[in-house]
Amino acid sequence: MNDFIAIDVETANFEPSSICAIGAVKVVDRVIVDSRYSLVRPEPDYYTGRCTAVHGLTDADTACAPTFGTVWSEWEEWLAGFRLIAHNARFDRGCIAAACRVYGLEAPADWGCTLVAARRLIPRYVLPSKSLDSLADFFGIPLEHHHNALDDATACAKICLALH
Repeated sequence: MNDFIAIDVETANFEPSSICAIGAVKVVDRVIVDSRYSLVRPEPDYYTGRCTAVHGLTDADTACAPTFGTVWSEWEEWLAGFRLIAHNARFDRGCIAAACRVYGLEAPADWGCTLVAARRLIPRYVLPSKSLDSLADFFGIPLEHHHNALDDATACAKICLALH
C-alpha cells in the first residue's frame, strides 16, 4: 500500500448524499505529498442537530460553499488512478456514491478500509475498539479535531501506513 488517497466526508443529515465537508490526503511512495479540503453545500440542503453535534458544521458554514458536483469535478484529475482509503469505508463510499448519483457523476470503485484492516490485523485483546480516534491513539498519531474531514483523512492515511 504505497500510493493511495485517504478520504473522509461529513454529512449534514442522515441522507447519504448530504456531504457538507470532504477532506483527502494523497500518499505517494508511502509519503503524504498533498491534501485537499472543501466545505460542500449539502444535498438535500438542511442540517440535523445530531450531525451538527458531531462535526460542528451548520448551514451558515456551507450556505455559499460549492456543491459536491463542483468539488468532485475539480478534484477528478487529482483523484484519478489512486485507490481511495477510508476509515469505515462503507460509510464514505456510500455517501460519495449517493452524491455522485445526485450529480450524474461516476463513483469511484477502488476502495480500501482501515477499519476492516485493523479488525483483521489487531487482536481485540490488544485494542478492543478500532474507532479512528482509538487507532490514532494506539499508533501515536495526532488527531486534534476529530470529525474535521481533513484531520480525519490525515489520521486515516497515517493509520493505513502503520497497518501496512
